[in-house]
Amino acid sequence: MASMLSFSPPPLMKPMVSPILSPSVGSIHLDKKLGHSVITHVATEPRVTVPVIPPIERARPDSTSKGKISVWTSVRQERWAGELAVEGKIPLWLDGTYLRNGPGLWNIDQHHFRHLFDGYATLVRTSFNNGRVSAGHRQVESDAYKAARKNRRLCYREFSETPKPKNFISFVGELASLFTGSSLTDNANTGVIQLGDGRVLCLTETTKGSIQIDPNTLDTIGRFQYSDNLGGFIHSAHPIVTDSEFLTLLPDLVRPGYIVARMEPGSNERKIVGRVNCRGGPAPGWVHSFPVTENYVIVPEMPLRYCVRNLLQAEPTPLYKFEWHPESGSYMHVMCKASGKVVASVEVPPFVTFHFINAYEEKDEQGRVTAIIADCCEHNGDTSILDLLRLNNLRSSTGLDVLPDARVGRFRIPLDGYPIGELDAALDPEEHGRGMDMCSINPAYLGKKYRYAYACGAHRPCNFPNTLTKIDLVTKRARNWHEDGAVPSEPFFVARPGATKEDDGVVISIVSAKNGGGYALVLDASSFKELARAKFPYGLPYGLHGCWVPRK
Repeated sequence: MASMLSFSPPPLMKPMVSPILSPSVGSIHLDKKLGHSVITHVATEPRVTVPVIPPIERARPDSTSKGKISVWTSVRQERWAGELAVEGKIPLWLDGTYLRNGPGLWNIDQHHFRHLFDGYATLVRTSFNNGRVSAGHRQVESDAYKAARKNRRLCYREFSETPKPKNFISFVGELASLFTGSSLTDNANTGVIQLGDGRVLCLTETTKGSIQIDPNTLDTIGRFQYSDNLGGFIHSAHPIVTDSEFLTLLPDLVRPGYIVARMEPGSNERKIVGRVNCRGGPAPGWVHSFPVTENYVIVPEMPLRYCVRNLLQAEPTPLYKFEWHPESGSYMHVMCKASGKVVASVEVPPFVTFHFINAYEEKDEQGRVTAIIADCCEHNGDTSILDLLRLNNLRSSTGLDVLPDARVGRFRIPLDGYPIGELDAALDPEEHGRGMDMCSINPAYLGKKYRYAYACGAHRPCNFPNTLTKIDLVTKRARNWHEDGAVPSEPFFVARPGATKEDDGVVISIVSAKNGGGYALVLDASSFKELARAKFPYGLPYGLHGCWVPRK
């Protein structure tokens, strides 16, 4: 069996022009499954197709895996690029590149990672121009990935994996390297963002895992070096990024709290906006993401708190690097962007969330801000979602409904000095199958009152979110897209140039199909109906978060 890291990747494959198609505005074929003909549109001719790539043995699915679906298996090869065949019609105004990042490689030779978040980062590029789609993927060349490829073993601490020391001396050295941060991974497998100055970064929760890439070639340029002295090993995996600023949270594990920091476009220096001290617990709560309004940064203090003891363990606990401390309280802190002062710290019911959706300021008739509304994908205070993201669970096909319930959790944070905040469902969770994660909005409404959100929901029974859902927070209804056996990744909203309506645009998601294939799906954001799909010549593993890079 060919090993993953002993494989020498081929050069980029060139698209192949099919000799059997004559020039036309489209071709017609019989869809045997649907029993009717389907028009396949292509923008220019001759039609460009891509040869199917023979599989490379880079990963072995769990023994309980059934079917051909590729979503939980490693990407077939280190890199690929070509043009995609399009079914349907891509809007001609859609001009730019959707980048998606995620853990696409889950093994080192015969060692197979245990958790979704462990895999080495794989970038996928889907570029749209004049109705045509080109695409490619490539591994992010982090130090963790390069070391594993060279040494044929795990060399850095991933989310649930720890390098196995050879002896006691190496174990002591491993502990020392942990406290200096040198053994923490830089595997930037979580998100990808474009800074206001145009630079594109892949990110994860370790500060060292900020890696600059070329969005056109997907080449790894190198580590993004912060030029300040703020220190700290970890930060929020999801900073707030606009054309004018970069905001992030830095958890302080020594003096439990959070530093809010800002970085200007063109700079590598983060500057402190202010600090929030934790109100409870032995350590700060996990801050995978956080929301902002026009004037405030909202710092969540979740009872799922960092745990140094669990971090030191060689084998993962059910909560990995965290501990659940509901007795310590749950809080939402509100910091003024301009002054850095904390204007409110209120206690809220226990909550578990990876991803905040948006926040905005609630005002009275005189225009005074009376409260903050903050929405998130909330798991009903249930921490089991962390352990259920183990790969052997995701690869199983038992037919049981094991995905924990989730909702659009809506916080109301009073700013009148009242010490208690509210947390309720913003709409009936049955609208989206009691599944809710991986969200996006129209970025023009960031920090403002908004109506629509796009996320992954559930068509039950399932063990993972398997639908795309459009949430209407005014009518309290949802529209859902679902395809049997398919697993879509985060739906990403792209606004139509010149649009005035909040949902005037498209939603893009990369889907792993039941038959082992994969495609980029384009939905009309208003009607939530399919406009087109651009088919990859191979199946893609699941990915996490993306960004849109408009063509200059």
